[in-house]
Parts: sequence; C-alpha cells; structure tokens
Amino acid sequence: MPSSHDYAGTGCGGAYFAVLPDCGGASAAARRLPRHPDVRTVDHPSGRPWITGSWTDDECVTATTRRAALAVVGCCPVDPDVLRRHAERLDDLAGLDTLARALPGSFHLVASLDGRVRIQGTASGLRLVFHANVAGVTLAATAADLLASATGADPDPRELAIRLLWPVPHPLHETSLWQGVTAVPPGEALHLASDGRTVRTSRWWTPPEPVQPLAVGAPLVRQALAEAVDARTRQGGVVSCDLSGGLDSTSVCFLADRSPARVLASTWPGRDPADDDLEWAKRAADHLPDVEHVVWDADDSPLVYTDLLDIDDPMDEPTIGVMDRARVLHHLPGLKERGSRLHLTGIGGDHIAWCSEAYYHQLLRRRPLFALRQLRGFKVLFDWPLPGMARTLADSRPYGRWLADAAAHLRDPFPLTVTGALGWSAPPRLFDWVTPEAEGLVREAMTETAATARPLHPDRGLHTDLEAIRDCTRVVRLWDGMAARAGVPMASPFFDDRVIEASLAVRPRERVTPWAYKPLLTTAMRGIVPDECLLRANKAHASMDASNGLREHRGDLLALWDDSHLARMGLVDAEVLRALARRPATPGLQDAILYSTIACEVWLRSLTRRKGHGT
Repeated sequence: MPSSHDYAGTGCGGAYFAVLPDCGGASAAARRLPRHPDVRTVDHPSGRPWITGSWTDDECVTATTRRAALAVVGCCPVDPDVLRRHAERLDDLAGLDTLARALPGSFHLVASLDGRVRIQGTASGLRLVFHANVAGVTLAATAADLLASATGADPDPRELAIRLLWPVPHPLHETSLWQGVTAVPPGEALHLASDGRTVRTSRWWTPPEPVQPLAVGAPLVRQALAEAVDARTRQGGVVSCDLSGGLDSTSVCFLADRSPARVLASTWPGRDPADDDLEWAKRAADHLPDVEHVVWDADDSPLVYTDLLDIDDPMDEPTIGVMDRARVLHHLPGLKERGSRLHLTGIGGDHIAWCSEAYYHQLLRRRPLFALRQLRGFKVLFDWPLPGMARTLADSRPYGRWLADAAAHLRDPFPLTVTGALGWSAPPRLFDWVTPEAEGLVREAMTETAATARPLHPDRGLHTDLEAIRDCTRVVRLWDGMAARAGVPMASPFFDDRVIEASLAVRPRERVTPWAYKPLLTTAMRGIVPDECLLRANKAHASMDASNGLREHRGDLLALWDDSHLARMGLVDAEVLRALARRPATPGLQDAILYSTIACEVWLRSLTRRKGHGT
C-alpha cells in the first residue's frame, strides 16, 4: 500500500482552512472560528499558529525553514523536498508568482516569510480566498462562511438582491455575500502584514495572449490535460470517471485509462429518446477493455429540482448548482461501493475546447473578409437574425458604459441570444417576482460598480471566456464540497490553471468556428482517443429532465415560497412565485429563469437549517 507521503498533494475538494498572520493576537482571533472535531494546525517558523482547519493527509504538502514556510493545499503532486528547496531560496513573497504559474493541479498556495503571509487560490476561481477583521486581527480563509461565523456577520441584503439577477455580470458575482467579509478576485494573492491588520493584494496571473496556431497549441493542451489527470490518478487505486460519450468526459476517461489507477466509467443515460449519450459512451467503452463500464438506469436518476427542501450542505454563497445537486451526487455511493476514491468529470471542457463567438467583434475589424465568412456560418448554425448580429457587432461601448446602460434596462424583455453571444455578455435581467425595493438595490450596485468596472480583458471574446470559466467554477467549487461530504471527492481536470492557459493561448479563430466542433480538443486528443469517438459533433442537454422536474416537484417549489426568507427580506413577491409553481408549463420556465431565485432561497434556508443543527 502507498504511504501517506505518496498521496501528498493529490487531494481534491474537501479541505477548508483559515490563515493567520504572524502576530500576538492571531491565536485569540482564531478561537472565534468554528471548531471542527478534526481540526489541524500548521505553525509559522516563529512557532505561532499559521494555518488551521480541516484537510486530509493527501491534501497538504508543507515545508518549513528558519525564516520561511510554504504550504500547497489541494491537488498538486509537488515533492516535499522540491517545496523545501523553494522555501530555502525564498527571500521575497513576490517570487512565488513564478512557482504558482509552474505547478500543475488545483490548489491553494500559502507562504510565511519573516512574519509576512501570502495566500492565493486559483486563476480559474475554483479555489477562492476571503478575509475579514476578527477581534482586531485580519484573518484569511478559503470559505467566506468561516469568517462570517467568526465575526457573527449576517448576509448582506444588497448582495442577495444582486444574486437575483440573471445572469450576474462581472464583477458583481465575485463579491462575498457576508457583511464585513471581503473576497479576493481570482488571479490575485492576499498579503497579510506582521502587524495583523495591514492587507493588500497583488496580481500573480494574467491570461496568455491568444496567438498560437492550433497545430502548435493542441499538443500543449494535450500535455497539460494529461498532467492534470495524472495528478489525480498517479497513485493508483480505483478512480471513477464520467463517460457521457461527449468529447470532454471521453477525453478524461481515456487519459485516466493510461494511468496506474483502475478506472470505473460511469454513464447515466438521459430520459429523452433522442438522447444518444449511451450509444457514444458504449462506442468509447469498446476501446477500453480494462475499464469497468457502469451504466445506470435512466429512470432511477433524480430530475432537476429534486430535494431542494432538504439541502444542508455548507455553502458560503447561493449557487444554481442546487438545482442539479441530487443528480450530481446520486451515483457517488454506488461508485464508492465499487471502490472509487475519486470521481473525475469532464466539466469545463465546453469552456476550454470551445470559446466565445464574441472574439469576432474584434476579428471583424482586424480581418473583415475572414470574419464575415465565419459569421455567415454562425448565422446559419445558431439561427441568428441578421439585424441583431449587425447591431451587436457595431456596438463598441466600453465595458463600464455597457454595465451602466444595463442597469437602466433590468425589467426589459430578454434580449436576442446573439446579443450575449457577440457582446460583452447577456444583459442581466430581473424577473416579475423581484420587488421594486430589490430592484433599487441592484440598480444602485450596478451603477456604482460601473463607474470603475474594467473587463477581464479588453477583447470581449477573452473577457467572455474568463467570465464563463469563473461562473462555472463557482458552481463546481460547491459541488466539490458536497461530493467530498458524500464520501467520493470530485475533480474537474479541465479547470486546472495550466490547462486553461494552454487552451486560451490558441488563436480563437481556430478554436471557435462554425465548420468544426471543438477542433482544439479533437486535435489535442487525436492518438489518445480513437478517431471514431472524436466524430461526435453534438451533446445532450437533459431538457426533458428539467421539464419533468418542474412538474414532479412543483409541490416542493410551492413549499419553497411558503414563509419565504427572500420574501421576509422584502426581495421577492412570494405570491407571484407560488402562482408560477402551480403552472409548471408556463412559457419561460424552460429557460431556467427560476434558477437564481431558487438558489438564493435554498441558500438562506440551508443557513437556518445548519444553525438549527449547530453546524
């Protein structure tokens, strides 16, 4: 059997912890943090407590010298001796930028040097950092609710109102929901001074310029994705993988099959007779003779909206992931019974292997003839109306102006799909059940933010790509915690920073084209995934599971709005929501317009339930 040392730095999803400054008052402040029966602590070189929280042996690698200490928490197969050499050479915390951009995996990197502290998560947003003043000392943590518990903070009504938007635009989605708790943006590191009060942030990550030809970039994507899968499978044992038959999960499954681990491939067919996932999954499984293929009964799988009234998972923010929580977790017990220690997903492949058509806004100005030819193809592929395309492509408003204008149109009808596809984003909207008071809070926040807002990148295509990645990782981040709590941690290798960097570096005109489906991934995986499995050019959308879920769980949806927390806060009209729950076939409900509101209500209820249980 491998030792715990062999597993070090390969954990996924379950760790959470706080980071303390190297000062006298930190220990007293830390005593206000919620206590976990398995709490662990790592000390500063000074001997004072540095990191305190909960993690397993396979989730943490540390190295301590006379002046410095380094910790990598999460999934990163870094050798402890290598980490020690970095600690011995460390003479400036800024020097960690290079290390953070070189290590594979998905992890928090924490450093202590001469009394100063630095902590950072991932550029993807899958691992986040927050900070708050606790008893006069600034503490950092990987979850906002840890700090909120220590300070006694309540959810901020304005932040909750913002989360009722659909969608929530950058940067409004990256704030903490708790009063007095501050979020650190992905790609930035938090620095704590030795006085225990002074804090600042520094940027350690910027996206690569998308200039590499596909022929050059695809092998680098293959290498990065292979290293991401290897980081989770190199220890052997049993791992399970989604095998939907789509390009994303199929790629991960074939890469896992090359590892020392024994692989279980898990396929969950859809209820829709037109869903051909199972056919493609079986085609892939035929090429994996050493992989056990587990096919679940479609009718036994939960529908969307299942068990919304019973959710009590720790969540430090609302997430639309609660709609699919039961579906995501349903098969994990069965996989655990078959020996799985970790479940790999293909989530993130859509964000990495494809990219936003909004790149054509700039390409049209740089290479007009090429761009027009491609845009004609997109028009046919997505049935985009020509006037809407022309208006969006002609719109050159800077991001701040776009956000300010959006604040004035929150109650307008939903815009055409092409507006979001080729613009900065889909303009956010509020729904009929959102109260005028909540609308006022949202408009105020958007207007204030627009005055200083900057896009994630000047090119609206790259901005949209980065925003989509961050939006998805905020859902996956909470799913990972739920899965770890259920006994089988999940991992999504496509969302490792090194994979994201390799993908974003490829020229967008070769990543997104109307003439090929995910050309970057198919090129990268050629020779690993059989050619016949790379031919798929579509994916299932589980729309039947969503519409059936609305009908079968309308009783739960009605109960959700009885004594609604959001209604008591004055943010929604519960009677309008109850009326909708009685009419699950109402046009518009198929477009997920309830998701953001349900997410907020379920989150508030889960907080109440956990308080009642003393957790």
